[in-house]
Amino acid sequence: MTSVRLRLLVLALAPLIVLMPLLLLLGMTRWTADYDKVLIANVESDLRIAEQYLARIMAGTGEELKGVSESLEFAIELQKQPDNRRPFFDRKKAELGLDFLYYLPMKDVGTAGDWPVIASAVKGRGDTRIDIFGAEQLVALAPGLSTRARIELIETEAAVPTSRRVEDRGMVVHSASPVHLAGKEGVLVGGILLNRNLDFIDSINALVYLNAVTGGDRQGTATLFLDDVRVSTNVRLFEDVRALGTRVSAAVRGQVLGAGETWLNRAFVVNEWYISGYLPITDSFGDRVGMLYVGFLEAPFSTAKRQAFLWMLAAFFAVLLLSAPVFFWMAKGIFAPLEKMINTMRRVGQGNLSARIGPVGQRNEIGQVAGHLDGLLDQVQDRDQRLRAWASELNERVEERTSELREANQKLEETYRQLVMSEKLASIGEITAGVAHEINNPVAVIQGNLHVLHEVLGPDAAPVETEIRLIDQQVARIKAIVGKLLKFARPGEFTDDDESVSLRPVIEDCLVLVDHVLTKGQINVTCDLQDAPPVRVIPGEMQQVVINLIVNAAQAMDNRGDLALKLRPEVRDGVDGAALSVCDSGPGVPEDKIGSVFDPFFTTKLGEGTGLGLSICQTIVQRSGGIISARNCPEGGAEFTVWLPAVDQPQ
Repeated sequence: MTSVRLRLLVLALAPLIVLMPLLLLLGMTRWTADYDKVLIANVESDLRIAEQYLARIMAGTGEELKGVSESLEFAIELQKQPDNRRPFFDRKKAELGLDFLYYLPMKDVGTAGDWPVIASAVKGRGDTRIDIFGAEQLVALAPGLSTRARIELIETEAAVPTSRRVEDRGMVVHSASPVHLAGKEGVLVGGILLNRNLDFIDSINALVYLNAVTGGDRQGTATLFLDDVRVSTNVRLFEDVRALGTRVSAAVRGQVLGAGETWLNRAFVVNEWYISGYLPITDSFGDRVGMLYVGFLEAPFSTAKRQAFLWMLAAFFAVLLLSAPVFFWMAKGIFAPLEKMINTMRRVGQGNLSARIGPVGQRNEIGQVAGHLDGLLDQVQDRDQRLRAWASELNERVEERTSELREANQKLEETYRQLVMSEKLASIGEITAGVAHEINNPVAVIQGNLHVLHEVLGPDAAPVETEIRLIDQQVARIKAIVGKLLKFARPGEFTDDDESVSLRPVIEDCLVLVDHVLTKGQINVTCDLQDAPPVRVIPGEMQQVVINLIVNAAQAMDNRGDLALKLRPEVRDGVDGAALSVCDSGPGVPEDKIGSVFDPFFTTKLGEGTGLGLSICQTIVQRSGGIISARNCPEGGAEFTVWLPAVDQPQ
């Protein structure tokens, strides 16, 4: 058979032979799913029976307790003294199968009325619920109840981790019935402890799984949980040991106790897999306090499903063995060349463009396709080589142009910064030249007249000698400041020789000079001026820096607040020096602008300042080899710190 069409026809019919067992397998899968649904429906039905039995126990307990509370015999007993009633209550407990029974007069209800069942009885309606009693409450109810309720916890795989070792609480069928006898109004209270109540749990098991002892398809168990602990169960830990104290898995606990949903699924119970149903149990307060479980062994049903599945697999392989030789013999002539093409295309896709199919040994359509595909691959390889060459050349050109643009951009940015600074400095030069001319003339007149005044007064000038000298010094300082302003604008035209200076006297002199600024407001100044090494700086320039920082701080605080000056020795990068800090209690500097405070013309006092003060301070400090910095204090306000290196000491 050399015709591809014939072979494709055969290949189209062959899958039908193979699909038949697959369809049967799908049917088996569907049957298994339906079978599992039936099992889940069975355990759901079993769970409802167990729930109804528990409800019947509770209803029966309530009815029996109501019958006692309304009986003539009980009315007669209430006429006796409390100590004489004990035989009656003991006898009724035994008759009704109760674990505790007591009469609570209305006057003694007290905190016992916190139980909803008792509160309901006080209102005239009998009620029966599941409640959880603590160990002390069980001891108070009846002797031995706390011992029966106490269960040692057994470490259980897949359970929620816990540090508890003992469950000493009791799950109780709690019932209360009102007593309406004249003069003896109250509540009759009784209950059944469900912990270790094997009769109760065995009755549920017998009711649901009648063949649990003799065996059969459904070998079932029942369990009562307090929280996630088995407190009453017929699940066996060993042959004769019940699994009291073992715990349910975290998954079941989360769905049943956490989410309040019923669990209907397979679950691993102690030692075996069971088709299980878990129902949440709520107490009289509406809280989920436990679970009711029923389930039957999964193993018999799993065995039946497995046997059916194996039978289907055997049928599948039988059909496969019969059809496979014919299928492969007919498909070999097509699959071999196609696989060769696929492998070649995979190698090409991985980057091996030199891969080729080569001769396939056939001259039919498949052979023609293989030859045509090899021709196309030759064209692809040739075009790929040319594209790679073009791409390499293009990358080199792009990289070259990018580098040129990057360098040009850097030069443009640097030129722009220099242009801006030049424009600012040119403006400063023009301003300071005019300011110097306008200030120096009146200053010269003041100084000249001051000298004339001193000469005219002669000896009579002695009382104001200090003030005249101070005026003379400050006039000289004005001239020096004007000179420094010119120097800032045109630093190349001026030179000064620094000298060794102790900063403490300079700071103290500055405080005298700015005393009028500080005293006209309500500024509290604190100074911590430690002995610091001398530094090399022009005293007048340093005085200008300190006064500028103090005046700025006063203005920032609106002339009201605290100003702290601190002088201390400080080592930076292994160099000794002196650090001066000026800290105010003002609003501080905005964080987004703190890096610009030393820029020329930058100011936060729009319309009040030129923005040159801190810039001049920075120039003075840096020219002396120091550093000036600014930051916002954590407690509020701004802090400016000036650090200057110490003068080298002779050895």
